[in-house]
Amino acid sequence: MKNIGKMGIHYLQRLNAANVPKDLIEKGQNRVIEASLTLIRERAKLKGELLRAVGGVVASSSLLGVPLGHNSSFLQGPAFAPPRIREAIWCGSTNSTTEEGKELNDPRVLTDVGDVPVQELRDCGVDDDRLMNIITESVKLVMEEDPLRPLVLGGDHSISFPVVRAVSEKLGGPVDILHLDAHPDIYHAFEGNIYSHASSFARIMEGGYARRLLQVGIRSITKEGREQGKKFGVEQYEMRTFSRDRQLLENLKLGEGVKGVYISVDVDCLDPAFAPGVSHIEPGGLSFRDVCNILHNLKGDVVAADVVEFNPQRDTVDGMTAMVAAKLVRELTAKISK
Repeated sequence: MKNIGKMGIHYLQRLNAANVPKDLIEKGQNRVIEASLTLIRERAKLKGELLRAVGGVVASSSLLGVPLGHNSSFLQGPAFAPPRIREAIWCGSTNSTTEEGKELNDPRVLTDVGDVPVQELRDCGVDDDRLMNIITESVKLVMEEDPLRPLVLGGDHSISFPVVRAVSEKLGGPVDILHLDAHPDIYHAFEGNIYSHASSFARIMEGGYARRLLQVGIRSITKEGREQGKKFGVEQYEMRTFSRDRQLLENLKLGEGVKGVYISVDVDCLDPAFAPGVSHIEPGGLSFRDVCNILHNLKGDVVAADVVEFNPQRDTVDGMTAMVAAKLVRELTAKISK
């Protein structure tokens, strides 16, 4: 995977070595970027026009895939997750109704605007600074088409930074974030990478994009993780005290006085008994029902969400974790749509 992920960069280096004019390369990159954004813009516009014509929709979840895996510190399989999650959402083994009774096959509840073509952009030599900006712009394009609200399919957890940035900038202020994860992902720059999947929430808090950050399910945290949490005023709820914290966490009220609530679900928040298909297997996690109870009982206006870090390359033969990730998406869809 690492070789695949670096092909575009190496190709660009060879072009530079061959004395290809820099402006020629940049113009080509810009065309690819614009084409990528145009496709998302037009798909979002079409879905938005459809829903406005139908009427009666305040908010509709809209899937946006971000198949990015190269900022993972261990395995890069999450890059393959978005199509597997979509496949599982519509698997014939279950129906299209969420637990709260919403029908996913109703476009007023769920639409899809496709994927940010991450690998194609990197293959053209687009670096991470520009790539993060493209992800941010893509999310904003979805949000421009009322009543669409982005439900983003990762990808590794590095995508949460550009997505939350987009949501906060588009809405004009910070949000409250509910972050479900085995890890706090708040290193300043893990292994020297400011865009590491282990550093996404440091970037979010530095940017002022969140007022409150609640991290739930934590059971793999270092001294730096705790220090960074204290620095940014993060509310960290570790699994070792979950039985004590359960009542609070299953009755959260967020988003008052800010622009709404953002939910980020790392699939490894779940105990590996429920979700083995993740890169970082960490025993002692939440049950699936724990997560559902937290999500179902949350009071607040959920303006966007992501589901990240599902790794199809580590999933069971029968696609168990794909179905778990899909179920998370289904229940988040119900939470967002109204």
